[in-house]
Amino acid sequence: MGDVLSQIRAYDLRGALDRTRELLGRVRATLGRWRSGRPWRWSCVVVAGLLGGWLGLALGGQVVTPIGPADVTFSLSPQWHGETVVNVAPLGQLAFDTHAAPLRIEAAITDIRLSAAEEMFTDPEAIDRMAAGIGADLTDGVIALVLRSLIVAVLGATLMGFLLFRNARRALASALTTLVVLVASGGAAALTFNPSAIAEPRYTGLIAGAPQVVGSADDVVSRFSEYQEQLAGLVGNVAMIYEATSTLPVYDEDESVIRVLHVSDIQLNPASWSIIGTLREQYAVDVIVDSGDLTDRGSAAEDAFAEEIGKLDVPYVWVRGQHDSMGTQRAVAAQPNAVVLDDDVAEVGGLTFYGAGDPRFTPDATRLNPDAAGVAALGEEQAASITGGDDDVDVAILHTRTQARPFDGVVPLVLAGNEHSRSTELTDLGTRFLVQGSTGGAGLSGLEQGRGRPTPYQASVLYFDAETGRLQARDDIDLGGIGLTSAQVERHIEADPDRVVGEVTEDEEEGSPSEEPTP
Repeated sequence: MGDVLSQIRAYDLRGALDRTRELLGRVRATLGRWRSGRPWRWSCVVVAGLLGGWLGLALGGQVVTPIGPADVTFSLSPQWHGETVVNVAPLGQLAFDTHAAPLRIEAAITDIRLSAAEEMFTDPEAIDRMAAGIGADLTDGVIALVLRSLIVAVLGATLMGFLLFRNARRALASALTTLVVLVASGGAAALTFNPSAIAEPRYTGLIAGAPQVVGSADDVVSRFSEYQEQLAGLVGNVAMIYEATSTLPVYDEDESVIRVLHVSDIQLNPASWSIIGTLREQYAVDVIVDSGDLTDRGSAAEDAFAEEIGKLDVPYVWVRGQHDSMGTQRAVAAQPNAVVLDDDVAEVGGLTFYGAGDPRFTPDATRLNPDAAGVAALGEEQAASITGGDDDVDVAILHTRTQARPFDGVVPLVLAGNEHSRSTELTDLGTRFLVQGSTGGAGLSGLEQGRGRPTPYQASVLYFDAETGRLQARDDIDLGGIGLTSAQVERHIEADPDRVVGEVTEDEEEGSPSEEPTP
């Protein structure tokens, strides 16, 4: 009986295998007929058309349109998520969900014609004329972009179809596929266009903290003429920046110049990291110096805020402020690129820094221990500790002016913070004191109501001679605070970067200027 059952099982297994082979053979035959039939051929034609159209848009889907003294590049590209993007260099980028079609429209200022800009500045009526024609210029640019995109996409699809099939009919079918898809996408974009999306932009870069830059959709409709004038003014301002910076001294990215970004009083504002990251990238800084008050209360819950330091990819030199606890200091020191100075000297990025933390921890401004006299006395001890030492300190970093004042005549440059307003002073003993404003717009306190004008975001890029370690120039950067959209960059040139430190010079006794600001 067992042998009979075994034979039956073997027979069933062979039958199953035979039936499986027969089924696979039928599937292969069906696929072969399908691949040799029209569905397969036309599927390849469609794919070739889409691929060729995409390559055509990528290579030639751009137009340059003159708007005032600026040349604006418009581009069109396929993207699953339809949007309109405006690049406002060097401030950042705005993105709008204006339509649902799989198309991305991008606009960016690519060139400024200085001759046209100079003519505009000398003619008081030029801005008015540009405001009147800016709408027509934009319309012409968009129409030119659509026409050019259709042409290059169809040509790309035709070329791709001909290269793949060597058949004019299929190449034309590929071109027709691209034309239909583009026209359908354009129609979908027109049908799904949402004007109110202009009131809900997504910000990246320096303008990430300026949500009021566009305004509501109702304002755009009811005050369109005013928006035209504002846009004209924006183009004029960008042109002026290009013209002004073209005459400034150039600090190339080479070994002779060290760039240092000075920030202070971030006070737990997450928007500061976007600003610092953008400045680090655009100015190619070598070192970031933070003169304290990274957090608001110095609590353990705020320690995670320091983790953003590790993402900056450059050395981050930091001293403790009044709002920073020793726990904050340990959190900063745990970052791989952080250099915490607390009565220490360190060489970072080719410069020798001395730094010391604030001896007070007063997040609520009530526990002032030691008092101002005690802080000044501590500063005198710290300044004396580096006087005549083995290391020539290029920069001293303290949080408050009170603690920093005794370093007058000891080092050529002192960086401080605490006051939420930038100021600078060159003393008779040759020391420049640079007190930085708040890179966090005064942090959480900047959000409080009834405080008058918002505190601006401030930072400075300092240019040092790599051989002497002396400050040559600085760019002071100011961004409007909460609810404001202003941006200003001002360069200051050191009149005598190699001055003697520690004794009064004849020029200083006569009251010569300490620095030369740009116009």
